[in-house]
Amino acid sequence: MSFRQNTVKSAYETETADRSAVSRGFLPVCREDMEELGIAQLDFVYVIGDAYVDHPSFGPAIISRVLQARGYTVGIIPQPDFRDADSITVLGEPKLGFLVSAGNMDSMVNHYTAARKRRSTDSYTPGGETGRRPDRAVIVYCNLIRQRYKKTPVIAGGIEASLRRLAHYDYWSDSLKHSILLDSQADIISYGMGEKSIVEIADALNSGIDVKDLSFIAGTVYKTKDISSLYDYELLPSYNEMLADKILYAKSFRLQHENTDAFNGKTLVEPYPNGIYVVQNIPQKPLSTQEMDDVYALPYQRNYHPSYESQGGVPAISEIKFSLISNRGCFGGCNFCALTFHQGRTVQVRSHESIIEEAKLIAQEEDFKGYIHDVGGPTANFRQPSCQKQLRDGVCKHRQCLCPKPCPNLEVDHSDYLSLLRKIRALPGVKKVFVRSGIRFDYLMLDKEDTFFKELVEHHISGQLKVAPEHICDAVLSKMGKPENTVYEAFVKKYQKVNQKLRKNQFLVPYLMSSHPGSTLKEAVALAEYLRDIGSMPEQVQDFYPTPSTMSTVMYYTEVDPVTMEPVYVCKNPHEKAMQRALIHYRNPKNYDLVWEALKLAGREDLIGFDKKCLIKPRKLAGEQRQKKDQLHREKTQQKIEKKKTIRNVHKQKRLVK
Repeated sequence: MSFRQNTVKSAYETETADRSAVSRGFLPVCREDMEELGIAQLDFVYVIGDAYVDHPSFGPAIISRVLQARGYTVGIIPQPDFRDADSITVLGEPKLGFLVSAGNMDSMVNHYTAARKRRSTDSYTPGGETGRRPDRAVIVYCNLIRQRYKKTPVIAGGIEASLRRLAHYDYWSDSLKHSILLDSQADIISYGMGEKSIVEIADALNSGIDVKDLSFIAGTVYKTKDISSLYDYELLPSYNEMLADKILYAKSFRLQHENTDAFNGKTLVEPYPNGIYVVQNIPQKPLSTQEMDDVYALPYQRNYHPSYESQGGVPAISEIKFSLISNRGCFGGCNFCALTFHQGRTVQVRSHESIIEEAKLIAQEEDFKGYIHDVGGPTANFRQPSCQKQLRDGVCKHRQCLCPKPCPNLEVDHSDYLSLLRKIRALPGVKKVFVRSGIRFDYLMLDKEDTFFKELVEHHISGQLKVAPEHICDAVLSKMGKPENTVYEAFVKKYQKVNQKLRKNQFLVPYLMSSHPGSTLKEAVALAEYLRDIGSMPEQVQDFYPTPSTMSTVMYYTEVDPVTMEPVYVCKNPHEKAMQRALIHYRNPKNYDLVWEALKLAGREDLIGFDKKCLIKPRKLAGEQRQKKDQLHREKTQQKIEKKKTIRNVHKQKRLVK
């Protein structure tokens, strides 16, 4: 019996939930489920890299429920055995097509750290087990389908397919990869937030249109050998040209980044060998508030499939079970974030009524303790487009809303978000409403009214507020797409002042990033000095991670800024990366050698000594201190061992006496 067959039997046949799950509202995951529902053949079979979680924070759940609401039947194959093509056949051949998604994360990011080391857990798998999904899951799953079903339409979607829809730099192979459309053998990609495009695809297939003729749907990518019917498009450099010249890839990505808006974006065409073209249609228009409300009102079961209970459940549910999504999209413009490329810069929001109804559902959960963990989205305090022009003409192609300086047209208003938070915290059974998905502090500082700031501190922080300055050197911040450090410093002072007025003692937890393009050892040392001066040892330190389709990743690969085409210093050596990271945690004795080496290389021996401004003590003294600590630790350990032996001997003597 194969791994997949074992999985199916244990998860869906021997558990009490194998048939009751369908009656409880979950979508079919096996033939027995289909029979119970009276379905001989499904319209769509959805193959996903995550466990099956029917919650609106999970993309596959949304797409499945949207299709179901339009009258289509959908079955789920969660985490099929990627070693066995038969695992794709457990629900039979669908009438209209296979849907494929790696899950809520890119599979490579899910599997590997920034140091390319394998992660020990997978939060989207039952019990946190690793190894249940393949690397490059979309490619593997699509090719498995093609082994068994040569002509059935295959539609790829989700974040992995979306961020790899055109040629892209792949950090894990350190190479420029084709569009995932070519390597996966999928017929079409639904990119971005796919509620509209997937319905249009489904309706077209249902009407009898061949999948090879689906070239007209916004928010999709397809392949063709004939572009003669296209007009008003941008011709990108060919794959072979970019392979030979990294600068051309930087220019190509700049064009892609400038065309992520539904109102002013153009069709993009990327040539490949043998006369093949990959064509990206213009993005789908943002969802209206009513459309957003409709999506989140669908009959989600708000939990993982009951068959996973015996395996310890799915860890990822704990992060979102008592949280509320209030918006999508972000005009923050952080270069290391792929959100713009995936969701766009136009903020889309749900109505207060929709969010409050969901909050009431959360409050009815048996294990709800009265705490709403988060009300937000990509950026919690964005509840409207940055300006009205965006809704008419789209976002600006050549300027950002907040950086390097706030746009004069930027509309700053927290009143709607504040009103929403007040309504939620007034609900029966709700004790506290926290904001954890990220406050954009520079946007907050632009608000002329302090009411939201005060209520945020008074009501919506659980002892500490997490914010993301990322760095303190303006040279690095400019490459990150973040505001100057003076903005963060002003925010810190105001935060402390508001806390004092309210007689609270709440802290700031800054998120920092090491080794981002533009950061040399000089900037890394400056960051360490800043932390020394404020007396902080940050908990959260992230090595820059070149994930697919971000401005910063393109900088990493090409060593130029795609916007200005100016050269950028990039830290690629693993040892230098380790030094930059160690400098942020310079107080940790384990990092002494790395910090010492970094200070030497940076010409900052003045920070090695006994002065209060020094980061570390001289090597000899530090070594002696370390030896003393080690000896003390050994002595304490030996004392504990001897104590345990004495206790055991006493117990043994008592037993002998008896």
